[in-house]
Amino acid sequence: MADSPYDLIVIGGGPGGYVAAIRAAQLGFRTVCVEKRGALGGTCLNVGCIPSKALLQSTEKFADAREHFAAHGIRAGDLALDLKAMMARKDKVVGDLTKGVEHLFKKNKIDHVAGTGRIAQVGKVEVALNDGGTQVLEGKRILIATGSAPTPLPGVDFDEKRIVSSTGALALDEVPADLVVVGGGYIGLEMGSVWARLGARVTVVEFLDTIVPAMDAEVAKQFKRTLEKQGLVFKLGTKVEGIASGKSGVEVKLAPAKGGEGETLEANVVLVAIGRRPYTEGLGLDELGVKRDERGFVAVNEAFETSVKGIYAIGDAIPGPMLAHKAEEDGVAAVEIMADRPGHVDYNYNLVPGIVYTWPEVASVGQTEQQLKDAGISYASGKFPFSANARARTTGDVDGFVKILADSKSDEVLGVHIIGPDASTLIHEAALVMAFRGSAEDIARSCHGHPTFSEAVKEAALAVDKRPIHI
Repeated sequence: MADSPYDLIVIGGGPGGYVAAIRAAQLGFRTVCVEKRGALGGTCLNVGCIPSKALLQSTEKFADAREHFAAHGIRAGDLALDLKAMMARKDKVVGDLTKGVEHLFKKNKIDHVAGTGRIAQVGKVEVALNDGGTQVLEGKRILIATGSAPTPLPGVDFDEKRIVSSTGALALDEVPADLVVVGGGYIGLEMGSVWARLGARVTVVEFLDTIVPAMDAEVAKQFKRTLEKQGLVFKLGTKVEGIASGKSGVEVKLAPAKGGEGETLEANVVLVAIGRRPYTEGLGLDELGVKRDERGFVAVNEAFETSVKGIYAIGDAIPGPMLAHKAEEDGVAAVEIMADRPGHVDYNYNLVPGIVYTWPEVASVGQTEQQLKDAGISYASGKFPFSANARARTTGDVDGFVKILADSKSDEVLGVHIIGPDASTLIHEAALVMAFRGSAEDIARSCHGHPTFSEAVKEAALAVDKRPIHI
């Protein structure tokens, strides 16, 4: 039996889906969210952003105690790792937050259906319930917020024990002696850092000649040097020709990307982190005529509506950065537009910050130097090192720098790139200034508290005009 019509049916309860559902409810829509997991929050909350950050925090404390406490006059004695307790803490963080989303649904009177949704026709979603049986939902609008899944290597299956995706890497029951990470992007470097801090020998294999290729080249170069000091080994310009799991471990066959003699690495665990792909299969999109591109991304217009009227899509299901905060902004904008409100989103996604939560952290917003050169845009660059920042000196976090790129004529900030302590927080000053098309001078003339890491941003802005104070 079909339920009475909803104003909005959201398929997917991740950051894009649950935020869209909440905003829709705030706007007076009768809303239901279909989620196939046992808990709300999607990949990000359950097996992505949140558990990885919990482990990064725990392992950072472990590494600090082992390597840095003595310099502060703290004698920690013999350190011992309780991996089971560390994993339990991670699971509690996840559990508390998923319960928080459930509370928000109840508070906003959003219905939640646990099951796998399929769009049977415009305005109707069939749900294969997790508890068995089928439920049919009817609604005026359907929003696809199904997120993404790890991209596997061709011919290589995840067993989540020895050959793992990010999901398996978050739940290993022992520290691997040797971990090979395939992919030098955000996920691979974060999880590589986690297990390296706990004692694993970590080798990162990347097809390209640089890590984090979407980020500023100078930042990527500094980032690689910093991670190497932490024990990570890099094999850049290298392709994986095969992965075979045996009784004693995993063999990874490598070869130079440009041709040449290959080699074989042996590891206890291999993490494949070569990217993610939209999770749009099984929704019935092709039968309905919903257009997708060759990579599976759903095509939408500026109102987030697909090629079929009444069906919308957001987040990782559509083109753009595959990031939780991008999905949230998509979700809010989509339902505000549905409600005939001026929903706002940067359709070029130029103002979506990219962040790597290693230590030091890496964060970026706007254009890189290479992008500006390719576009023929004349720019000025200002850079300030954390080694000259007073707060960084007090904490010992002196690696890295802030770089600001501004239009050489108007002084409008076009890109900001940070590697250093608390970069994930610092980048948002830049994002806000750029949202209002502010200038480097605007940052330079704003009073920043002392001593703070934020002063490095101010000094970099001063350096755009070649007048930094502390270098």
